[in-house]
Amino acid sequence: MGIENPSGLHLAGLAILARLPSNGGRAKMPRQELVFEKEIGDRRIEVIKTYDQAFARDAFEDMDEAAQAHLWQSLGIDESYESEELPPQPDRRDFLWEEAWDAAREDGSLLSFFVVTEAIGRRVENLYVSPDWPSAEAFAMAR
Repeated sequence: MGIENPSGLHLAGLAILARLPSNGGRAKMPRQELVFEKEIGDRRIEVIKTYDQAFARDAFEDMDEAAQAHLWQSLGIDESYESEELPPQPDRRDFLWEEAWDAAREDGSLLSFFVVTEAIGRRVENLYVSPDWPSAEAFAMAR
């Protein structure tokens, strides 16, 4: 799924969501940081580090089967589980997200993800999400 941007500004697939703290104070924006950028002709590939769990989940939902296979491999799931411990095929997508979620934990309840986006003109697509930088960089470099 891409994000159309009629203004022509490059949004890098950022999900900009204002959140009000529980104390009713100022709105707080999720922290996001551009950590990698590669331009190829009219395409721009970016890796964004984000603490926004909703954005990470949206990016996960946008991943195709090849991206899911890359994430599965990068998380070492086949090495960590016996085949009989793995869920049947229809449930593997949810299992993969749970594994990525668990691996994204930085400290306590803080989770961070690396989202790979591709922009062509005004259209931005989320291609991949990973809890680790090396996996996201490898995926981006292969584009």
